[in-house]
Amino acid sequence: MDWNRVEGNWKQVKGQVKEKWGKLTDDDLTAINGRRDQLEGKIQERYGLAKDQAKKEIDDWYGSQSW
Repeated sequence: MDWNRVEGNWKQVKGQVKEKWGKLTDDDLTAINGRRDQLEGKIQERYGLAKDQAKKEIDDWYGSQSW
């Protein structure tokens, strides 16, 4: 599965994202709107992570989902 599925199902997926990264606000999730680059940026901002670390966390989360 590719990231397009996340974008297409963002309304359903954002609850799972909020569960994983609780520091993201509802406004953040609305602004992200399923875009991976936006999600990476917000995770970096809220958690103080380097870009590579944010990318790895998303990859790990994405891989653990049962789509």
